[in-house]
Amino acid sequence: MKKSITRRTALKGLGTAVALPFLESLASAAPAGTTAAVGGAPRRLAFVYVPNGVNMPEWTPKATGTLKELTGTLAPLNPFKDHVNVLSGLACDKARANGDGPGDHARAMSSFLTGRQARKTHGADIKVGVSADQHVATVVGEKTRFPSLELGVERGGSTGNCDSGYSCAYSHNLSWRGESTPNSKEVNPKAVFDRLFSGTDPKELAQARAKRELFNTSVLDFVMEDAKSLGTTLGSGDQKKLDEYLSSVREVEQQIEKAKAASKATPPKPDMKAPEAGTDQYWRERPQEHIRMMCDLMVIAFQTDLTRVVTLPFANEGSNRGYKMIEVPEGHHDLSHHGNDAKKLEKIAKINKFHMEQFAYLVGKMKTVKEPNGSTLLDNVMLMYGSGNGDGNRHNHDDLPILLVGKGGGSIESGRHVTFGRRPEIPLTNLFLALFDRMGAPAKSFGDSTGVLKI
Repeated sequence: MKKSITRRTALKGLGTAVALPFLESLASAAPAGTTAAVGGAPRRLAFVYVPNGVNMPEWTPKATGTLKELTGTLAPLNPFKDHVNVLSGLACDKARANGDGPGDHARAMSSFLTGRQARKTHGADIKVGVSADQHVATVVGEKTRFPSLELGVERGGSTGNCDSGYSCAYSHNLSWRGESTPNSKEVNPKAVFDRLFSGTDPKELAQARAKRELFNTSVLDFVMEDAKSLGTTLGSGDQKKLDEYLSSVREVEQQIEKAKAASKATPPKPDMKAPEAGTDQYWRERPQEHIRMMCDLMVIAFQTDLTRVVTLPFANEGSNRGYKMIEVPEGHHDLSHHGNDAKKLEKIAKINKFHMEQFAYLVGKMKTVKEPNGSTLLDNVMLMYGSGNGDGNRHNHDDLPILLVGKGGGSIESGRHVTFGRRPEIPLTNLFLALFDRMGAPAKSFGDSTGVLKI
């Protein structure tokens, strides 16, 4: 006689809740309607942003239609090209001045997901619009523990003048909950990890964290009893999947602890306080490690259905960070004003490819996550990658560098380079309407949209 079990969503312990991936053994035994993943995986949506535009000749495929071998900036995506759509010719008109003068970087990021013109101000009266991720989160967010996650790599503020009279809020925030309310991103991986895997009682959470740090134990140590009990009800396939998942959680946790130890071990520079775990200085020196850890956290959040909507800018718009590890110590923003200088263009291409390598890492991780009916997380996700600037030197906002990766639960034909006509211009927001439909959050219009993009 089959043992009666109920669908659970998390392993629980002292101040800890480790959400579970889809397990067929539990789904088949659960009452109908107890989880959106039963009978098929949910669709997820993520927006990944890169600043300062790209070196477009190194980005754009030579031919339209079926993607063959990807070259230049897109080459890291070759192993996944059957899941990739390169979308050329889309525009973000509200990133243009439209009578407001300089400030293309602030407008590029603030209008990228809103399709709205930012009010030119560096005071408290900021105004732009609700972003695409939050439109979806208001509809599907009630199905998950977190309606959305706002991740980041480069810290930023929401006050001050950051771009020709525009508030820093515009160039530092990708997600907007309301027209005057940006969603601050979390750039500390440990803070994200604790948020994802903590219980709901703040007092109990504080006690658990203090106990873990005192005895140097893992978050998983607090839920192992529950895991062992669950294991007796699972088939061999699901037991293996659970073991692999818990190992991935442990791996992220160990990476965070490694970063903490390395921060403490790093000798301070003269007249500078030694960096502590998770400090901006520590992560600024390790951008690849930082980005990939955020990618790992995104994958785990999607895998366990903690959220279905995520935003992740790899840096703030107008960022002038250098990338010494790829032999580009100069500031990114300064280089983007290349004036067609061949050496500067080559360095911009290196930065673009570095960012693409990190994105390819995220795509690859998603392809390894198995979901119902033999699908993968990559089959069920829609990842939009791009920038609100085309060429950083021209500050143009037409023919943006846009990728759409993933099959959206079988709703997207991928593996193509699609070029959209420029007369009339096709707004980027038309793509959002198509994504909204697939996420079960349809809208008649959004921002400056003119219709649903056919993809």
